[in-house]
Amino acid sequence: MYPADRAQFSRPAHVPHKVVDPRVTERRNPRSQQIDLADPLGIVDLMNAEDQDVPRAVATQRERIAEAISAAESTFRGGGRLFYVGAGTSGRLGVLDASECPPTFGTDPEMVQGIIAGGTPALTSAQEGAEDNLEQARIDLTARGVRAGDMVVGIAASGTTPYVRVALEHAKSVGARTAIVACSPPPPETLAHADIPIVAITGPEVVTGSTRLKAGTATKLILNMITTGAMIRLGKTFGNLMVDLRATNVKLADRSERIVAEVCALSRPDARALLERAGGRVKIAIVMNALGVDRAEAERKLADAGGVIRRVVSAPPPSVE
Repeated sequence: MYPADRAQFSRPAHVPHKVVDPRVTERRNPRSQQIDLADPLGIVDLMNAEDQDVPRAVATQRERIAEAISAAESTFRGGGRLFYVGAGTSGRLGVLDASECPPTFGTDPEMVQGIIAGGTPALTSAQEGAEDNLEQARIDLTARGVRAGDMVVGIAASGTTPYVRVALEHAKSVGARTAIVACSPPPPETLAHADIPIVAITGPEVVTGSTRLKAGTATKLILNMITTGAMIRLGKTFGNLMVDLRATNVKLADRSERIVAEVCALSRPDARALLERAGGRVKIAIVMNALGVDRAEAERKLADAGGVIRRVVSAPPPSVE
């Protein structure tokens, strides 16, 4: 726990000249300035207390996040792609969110992509100077063929990452939609290139400047909302059931069978057989069962309904109660 004498965590009597960084994420946290004296449980308590501010910070951006969801949905329906662009932790979080869309929602890997400064090596080790390489940002987006109709979300915890600023500038210049996710107010020259600014102020980190902490947590929450929200709007769920998942392993194959068995009120063997006739696609299996049609007809009806099961099947998914 914390030492009983809270005075140990008070500010020293001698206070040197203080330099205040304009970036909130780079400022010192007065509540953790003596954290090196805390025992393990004290560290846990302090970090947990700081983390409580994260969802509140994210909630302040609820309307902007909803706007980003709508923009992503519109992008996907128009045949465009979503790109996350960042450096360091921010870039890794973008790549992570993008990589989880295909198994979760059955999307093509091209639909949501992560671009990190420094490329693939930066996923596992720091690439010094990568975030300052302005020309590389343009090269990386050009290599992915970013164009009008796409959406580019820059991720910069401090709001000042040069690589992200230039990436947004390039995206705007080719007619792509743009947004930025930051945890400190970005400068005007960056905001000028972001159609949707999502700025969740999480405050100074427990360890000064370590934005993999609160800022990283906030960023993951926001990216989760953008892609999950857009996928739900595209009909990738039936209620809260994951009906467009790709059964790429035993766990997901089991989940597919359980969903079909529950929604269609079938035994596991019957659900498995129905899935086989549906080409392994949960959504198609549900429509086939509900309407008594074959796979081709189920696919046609879903296509006409924009992929949304509720526009095809009148009965709601079974209640959890």
